[in-house]
Amino acid sequence: MISKIIKPHEGTSVIDGSGSYSFDELSQQVNKFKVSVNNIFKQHDRVLLYSDYTFHSVALLICLAEFPINVIPLVKTTESEYQDKLQSVSPHYILSFNGDNELNINPYSDTDDTKDSFNEVTSKGDTGIVLFSSGTTGKPKVMIQNFTELIKSIKPPRRQKSLVFILLLMFDHIGGINTLLNCLISGAPFVIPKDRNPSTIISLIEKHRVHILPTTPTFLNLMLMDESFYPEKLKSLKLITYGTERMSDSLLAKINASIPNVRLLQTFGTSETGILKTKSKSSTSLFFKIIDEDKEYKIVDGELYLRSKTQIKGYLNHENNNFKNDGWYATGDLVEEDNEGYIKIIGRKNKVINVGGLKVLPKEIEDVLNAIDGVDESSVFGEQNNIVGHIVCAKIFTQLENHKALKSEIKSVCRQSLDKYKMPVKFYFEKLAMNQRGKKC
Repeated sequence: MISKIIKPHEGTSVIDGSGSYSFDELSQQVNKFKVSVNNIFKQHDRVLLYSDYTFHSVALLICLAEFPINVIPLVKTTESEYQDKLQSVSPHYILSFNGDNELNINPYSDTDDTKDSFNEVTSKGDTGIVLFSSGTTGKPKVMIQNFTELIKSIKPPRRQKSLVFILLLMFDHIGGINTLLNCLISGAPFVIPKDRNPSTIISLIEKHRVHILPTTPTFLNLMLMDESFYPEKLKSLKLITYGTERMSDSLLAKINASIPNVRLLQTFGTSETGILKTKSKSSTSLFFKIIDEDKEYKIVDGELYLRSKTQIKGYLNHENNNFKNDGWYATGDLVEEDNEGYIKIIGRKNKVINVGGLKVLPKEIEDVLNAIDGVDESSVFGEQNNIVGHIVCAKIFTQLENHKALKSEIKSVCRQSLDKYKMPVKFYFEKLAMNQRGKKC
């Protein structure tokens, strides 16, 4: 189905570590895979694609979208996470590539054929795509998006085909899939990095004159601190889109000061509802507006609710309290709205800290901490306490070695800027790093 939508075009389509490929070469590879998998899969089969972005994995994903099966893209992380996800979906087949990019098709020996809950999308003759929640704790939530409908919903601007993208968000993440589909459908060429280190990305942007960088705030923070960062190397960039985690005011100001000629756009979406079209109030503002005709939103008691044509009906292995009977999905994101209809993410409902009955938003404290010299980023959270219920704790990301002096400065600033019950009681110091999802860890 997707091969019928992809725009044929001349010139380069995909650039990865193995070389540059044209649209014709991509189409040829898709057809080769169709021959390889023909008559192997049955309707409703769960097919796990164990790979990150490569020319060959993209071609295989396009191929699999032609079949009434459930496709499960999965990027290698830890062995324990892989095993957890493998057991939660119980695939019929595992597809992978060897060092020579040859396709391996292996039946999975422990398949559970009683998992009929996976079959709703494929019963219509459509392709399902199985995604996992990106939460960091507990068992991964399993959900199925209608991949066929998701592809049909992509409507990239016409001018996009002349722009070069770099794929930084994950192959098994809704944001990464959305970027990939936009490129394929519009005909925009895209660069696949061999890794997600800031120095690698900076080099590729300069080498291939990349125009659009979809990424996360943590990656941008690390990029600004990288020794290879120099604004001149990013002169081809026209747009940076950022999402998946909250951007701080101080980091946004740093980015604008460092690369002032690059436009910044805040994106928003969930695996449950798909990615929404948004419009930032400006490159210097964290307020954005939802301008998607296929999505609805409302704010209930400060929490953002979404309803979309591409949203799932619920999780396959988890309680569905966030899914309401009238079709609304409670995102868990707390927002504020200005008088022009722009909204701003101010935190997560489940991250609010209860200190002796008083509610504390981590953002309030993080904004103070992040403005202190020597603090690269911060993460505020609550720890249980027998007396007041919870105490405020702060993880400070810094490159400074003298944590004692920095802690003293932080306490001094907090005493001047925060109510006593909001002041962090415990501090943890680390160097800033990001996980495979591009979020701070």
